[in-house]
Amino acid sequence: MRTVTAVAHRGDPYRVRENTLPSLRSALERGADAVEIDVRVSRDGVPVLLHDATLKRLWDHERPLSALSAAEVRGLTGYGVPTLEEAVEATEGHRLMVDLPGATPETVRTVVGAIADCGAAERAYYCAGARTMLEVRAADPAAEIALTWTSLAPPRRAVLDAIKPRWLNYRFALLDRDLTVEVQRQGFLVSAWTPDTKRSMRRLIDIGVDSITTNRIDVLHGLLAANA
Repeated sequence: MRTVTAVAHRGDPYRVRENTLPSLRSALERGADAVEIDVRVSRDGVPVLLHDATLKRLWDHERPLSALSAAEVRGLTGYGVPTLEEAVEATEGHRLMVDLPGATPETVRTVVGAIADCGAAERAYYCAGARTMLEVRAADPAAEIALTWTSLAPPRRAVLDAIKPRWLNYRFALLDRDLTVEVQRQGFLVSAWTPDTKRSMRRLIDIGVDSITTNRIDVLHGLLAANA
């Protein structure tokens, strides 16, 4: 039986606010093998954990992150939004799946450089669409990449050759056994995101995926432990 990597989506968001240090720690306490985080860059070039372009949804502030310094973000959120460096330290010894929403070539270089400066290059891997992953590959020829794919149409060979992903990262509902087997036959690992029901998780385990990213890491951990 394949070993399935249990990835906690933005930490443990059903219990603790997503992309915060307590959320990351909660996910690891509940059995996560890796934690997925969203990284954006503040106005003054500091990588921080935030999925949305603004602080509105999580912190009730309308201003976009790109207009705020890291110090202003800390002030507006009561130090709730951690820096990437703080997240690396909080997850020491565990893998980090780094998503890059809204990335530009400049912010990709900033984040990849920060990962290297933190000494986390060996345990970090990156996920996003093809354009962003091309920028990651340019910034770090040795980076481990999970190419996020949202279509049943397969990635073009030219795209795969340029990005050189280790993983193909599919929305979970797209995957069936035939697609999983074919992707693995081509030499890639299969990652699925983000099932949150036991039924969906069991189906993915049964069809042989290599990694599952979920908001309910405790449920996934329990299913995997029962199947061990």
